[in-house]
Order: sequence, then C-alpha cells, then structure tokens
Amino acid sequence: MSISEEYINRITSGDKRAVSRAISVVENEDKEKIELLQALYKYTGKAYKIGITGPPGAGKSTITDCLIKNLTKKNFSIGVIAVDPTSPFTGGALLGDRVRMTDATLFENVFIRSMATRGSLGGLSKNVNDVCKILDAAGKDFIIIETVGVGQSELDIAQTADTTVVALVPESGDSVQAMKAGLMEIADIFALNKSDRQGADEIVTSLKNILHLRSPQGDNREIKVLKTIAVKNTGIEELIEEIFDHKKHLSSTGYLDIKRKEHLSNEIIEIVNLNLQKTFWDKENSEILSKNIEKIYSKETDPYTFIQSLNSNINL
Repeated sequence: MSISEEYINRITSGDKRAVSRAISVVENEDKEKIELLQALYKYTGKAYKIGITGPPGAGKSTITDCLIKNLTKKNFSIGVIAVDPTSPFTGGALLGDRVRMTDATLFENVFIRSMATRGSLGGLSKNVNDVCKILDAAGKDFIIIETVGVGQSELDIAQTADTTVVALVPESGDSVQAMKAGLMEIADIFALNKSDRQGADEIVTSLKNILHLRSPQGDNREIKVLKTIAVKNTGIEELIEEIFDHKKHLSSTGYLDIKRKEHLSNEIIEIVNLNLQKTFWDKENSEILSKNIEKIYSKETDPYTFIQSLNSNINL
C-alpha cells in the first residue's frame, strides 16, 4: 500500500484515527512503515520529549497523569507513550498505565498510547522513537514517555528524552547509594514522590549530597530534587516549572541540538545493527550454526574460530 498525501495530511493535522493507525503500522512492522516514516520525518523536531522513569511503586503513572492535566490547562497538546511490561503469553502490553490515565484520554488535545516492551532490556520498546516521530509530526507540543519500572536497566530513556525525570519515594533511601551508576547518572530532575511519608527529608539530603559529588554532566546544570505528592497534585506545578527551566537552559546553551544529534546518531546505529542482525542470521547461517553447535559444545572447535569461518563466507 502506498502512503497517500491525504493520509499524511490527516496525521499532521492531528487526526486521532490517522495517528492511531500510523502507530499500529510502526508497531506491527507493516511493509509501509519505512515509507510512512520517510514521509513524516520533515514534520518532526518541534515536540519536546519528557521521560518519566524510576523504580516500581514510585508513582510514575500518577505523576504522568498530573503532568497531562496541568499542561493541557496551559493549552499544550500532549502525546503520551506508556511503556508497559510485555505479557509472556500474548506479547501484548498489560495496559495498566493506560487504565490509570482514563480521565486524561477524554481531553481533545491528548493522545495516549500503551506500548509493550517486547523484550527490550532497557525498558523501552524499540519502536518508541518511531512513535515519538508520529506524535511529533501530529503537532504535539510535549511527548511524555513513561517507562516500565524495571530499575537501572531502563537507562535508554536518556537516549530518547530531552528531559529525564527520575521518580523516587522515601522508601528508596536504602538503595540510593546503589543507584549512583544507574538512574542517578541520567536524571535531569529528581521527583521525590509520596514525600509526605516518613524519611522524605533524609532522602532529599542524601540525593543532594550524592549529586554534589557527581561528575559534571554535558549541560553542566544543577540538578534539582523536588518533593511531590502526585495523588494530591502537590508539587506538580513546581515540577513543570523545572522542566520548562531545563528546556530553556538546553535551548539557550545550544545543548538541546547537541543532545538531539547524539540521540539521532545512536538511533541510526541501532537501526543499522538490527538490520545487520536480521540480514546476517538468514536461514543459511542459522542452519550452519545449528549443524556446528555440537562441535563447539564438545570443544572440537571454539566459538571464535567458528565465527571467523562464518564471517569469511559472508560479504559484509
């Protein structure tokens, strides 16, 4: 099926049915996916991407819901990608985040889509970047990406979002030290949610101490630790103001362009690697591996010699 100009116009005008269909094309890896993304690419680059990440139970979905409602009150158009765990039985998303955001789906200028991780170790579906492009082309001012709460392995959110918000709770206190090389390294803003619980002030102090010792990041900006109680919408306006401030800082220093070029470069490398993997492991090479696995296992040969012999038969 060829992508019609009318279809592209419907997407870029924000038609929800057209946008939904386009996302399905991307998710299902339909044959017109590349043609669609090629046609939409020139319309992208205007939306600002906010990543919401953190450990399970931090209230990420509630924070996201509050951000949606508060930003729409400011007349912004919002796209939301809720990355859910993949069901081991159906391959689909559990859709829990989407259920919790039911009210927000009623807003005309809000589009919410749940996506399954489909085995992505980083907590992000491999198609999230493509869905971001569709929502961007559809005229969304902000795209909020809420990731599945799998802890430190979801660091690839930092390779997608312009501003990354790491949500924590007072109960995270005992594990803050262990986060230093993980979530601690990717946060542009910390949101200590459920901050009316015991131990909130202690973890704020701990976070600030760790941040003080942290090596300077690329944009060389002080990282704020904000206290929120998302179920009461407390601290959300302050969080939005800090996101706006970070956006302004990135734009004024030129680091937003640097960051986005880096993300684009990484995305292209990932696409090439995936394509090479698909191309290399065709039926013939898969059969060669299957025939030789017993020899490798029994130590008649080794994996590295086998790989060299495999490579010698391939025109890379």
